[in-house]
Amino acid sequence: MAAIFSCHSCSSLFTNSKSSLFNNHKHSINYIRLSHSPTNASVRRFRPICSSQNPNRLQSSDKQIDRFSGIKECVLSVALTIGLITGVPSLSYPSNAGAVTPALPDVAVLISGPPIKDPGALLRYALPIDNKAIREVQKPLEDITDSLKVSGVKALDSVERNLKQASRALKQGKSMIIEGLAESKKDHGIELIGKLEVGMEELQKIAEDRKRDAVIPKQKELLQYVGDVEEDMVKAFPYEIPEEYQNMPLLKGRATVDMKVKVKDNPNLEECVFRIVLDGYNAPVTAGNFVDLVERHFYDGMEIQRADGFVVQTGDPEGPAEGFIDPSTEKTRTIPLEIMVEGEKAPVYGVTLEDIGLYKAQTKLPFNAFGTMAMAREEFENNSGSSQVFWLLKESELTPSNANILDGRYAVFGYVTENEDFLADLKVGDVIESVQVVAGLDNLVNPSYKIVG
Repeated sequence: MAAIFSCHSCSSLFTNSKSSLFNNHKHSINYIRLSHSPTNASVRRFRPICSSQNPNRLQSSDKQIDRFSGIKECVLSVALTIGLITGVPSLSYPSNAGAVTPALPDVAVLISGPPIKDPGALLRYALPIDNKAIREVQKPLEDITDSLKVSGVKALDSVERNLKQASRALKQGKSMIIEGLAESKKDHGIELIGKLEVGMEELQKIAEDRKRDAVIPKQKELLQYVGDVEEDMVKAFPYEIPEEYQNMPLLKGRATVDMKVKVKDNPNLEECVFRIVLDGYNAPVTAGNFVDLVERHFYDGMEIQRADGFVVQTGDPEGPAEGFIDPSTEKTRTIPLEIMVEGEKAPVYGVTLEDIGLYKAQTKLPFNAFGTMAMAREEFENNSGSSQVFWLLKESELTPSNANILDGRYAVFGYVTENEDFLADLKVGDVIESVQVVAGLDNLVNPSYKIVG
């Protein structure tokens, strides 16, 4: 597919191997009002304006905000329409433009403080629970990572303080934590709490014995217990999915998959298994679609199709189709853009957050972590996702954590939680030998692979 993006000051060409031209493409948008949407009677769409007549502003229908010169606006406009199907755009500037560094709008800064980049922590905070007691245990255990940034054994003094804080929080809040467990999962949750208490005592001994190298493995074990306890607090799937999507494959909960990749031309890495946690609480349609394709073995034997230091991408089948052809309909199965906003009870469907003016909103599943997994789509069609997926690699000037222009524009539905660092070693042509669901398959509703193979 190829698409041309143009404006008064600059233009950029998006291309990939399958050519079809999108020129002056338009689509209608069904606006969705959220509880913290603008208070005016109608939701206004915020979009970047790129014009040589007004080179220093981004405009909405009710405000003007100083941001960029005309060239910088065009960079942002291009960036906001990055099509992950088509590849990172090659930005070209007029000869008199000079060197321009892509800049981020101030409004993209979502929250203060250091961003959460650990995929496990992002998944824990994304759970639909509200239990302050378990969070007060979780936070100091996570802070051990920062404590270990201090060189030498002095870091272990901070680790001990973190542990004392977590232990105190667990002791004081234990009854509240147990009370928060779902009735059907209470016995399992209590068992996990017992393991957590024992594990904290073991980590305390590790710190006292100054065994620095043993801290991180034990910390990871403890945080796994915490995450499992928190999952045992989810009593039921927390909201109704819109009627038009209820018959699609849906992941009502979480699932874990292992993706085994055969690596070519790399003597240091012949094959690697990436563990990925898919979050159906916040992206049930997107995650359900992927699990359904995994069970069809759609990705088995498929090559990595893009690996450019920005993302790793796959999912484009052989032939003219750019997505999964459902054998029951003989048509490409597409899914809606699905974005969960922090503080909302259900995802937004069919629109980007920018479309509905929520350019400051924080997404529940942000592009913060190395190995963030999301659904690719066409630049100008929000509801065009099908089978092509990508994993975000490093941060860049356009994609810093907590100020990410991809947040709210592409549907994140999971994170690589093991071996994510090896994603950067993958190259185009490396083969996905298999993708297997290793946990959570029972959370898949309406599995189409059982109806038509």
